[in-house]
Parts: sequence; C-alpha cells; structure tokens
Amino acid sequence: MSRRYKGIEPIIAVVILVAVTLVIAIGVIGWIMGWWGTFGATESIRVYPDSYITNTMLYLHIKNEGSAAAVIYKIEVSGLGTASITNTNGTLGAPSGGEVKVDPGAEGWMECSLGTAAVAGTRYQVTIYTRAGNVISATVQAK
Repeated sequence: MSRRYKGIEPIIAVVILVAVTLVIAIGVIGWIMGWWGTFGATESIRVYPDSYITNTMLYLHIKNEGSAAAVIYKIEVSGLGTASITNTNGTLGAPSGGEVKVDPGAEGWMECSLGTAAVAGTRYQVTIYTRAGNVISATVQAK
C-alpha cells in the first residue's frame, strides 16, 4: 500500500516567501526609521563652547539634539578627576542620585563640583558618559 505525498504548489510557495520577505523588510525599515516608537530613537548631547571652569566648579552648557532622553551619570575632567553634578537649570532634569536626565530638545546648564582646582587659562578635556553607552568629549577653558 503506497501513498503519494504531495507538497504545496510551487507558485503558492513563491507567494508565501515573497509575503514573508516583505513583512520582514517593512519591520526592519520601520525600526531603523523610528516608526515603531523609541526603538530607532537616539540621544545626541551637544556641549556648547561657552562652557567653562572656575576654580573647582565646572559649568557645562548642553543640549540634547537627539530624539531620545539621555541620562548623564558620569563626567570626567582630564587632570582634575570626576565631577559631581550639583545643580542644573534651563529645561534639564534635576540631579538625582548623581545622574541628570536630559529630555529630547532640553537645553540648559549643569553645575558640577571638581575635587581639584583648575589652573586659569588652561584647556581641559571633559568626557560625559550616558547610560545608553555614549561618550561625549569636549574641550573647556578654565577662567
């Protein structure tokens, strides 16, 4: 007793493969373009050149030009160590647990305390770290 097994018709198989490919392509393009919410959103912190250091205080003028909120958790100043965020103004979030949340489009000043006094007239490399893993570098003049 032999049975003959048949598969699906080749034309139907092609239609199914094309449909699955289109669905996957639309999903990937939507994710990259940000159509599905925050999956495609990015943070983009800009440090303005009017930022400065006075003695043991660092004043950073920043803006989040990206489409996702950024959380700044650490700021290092070369030669002066790690800065502690003490205050913010403008549309920046208030410091909480040593971190500052910067919403998309938010701009303002961050006031940070340094453990070591800066030398007036010297340029220092400032490195900002975000929870998303981004590292932003800027050069800041001590006054």
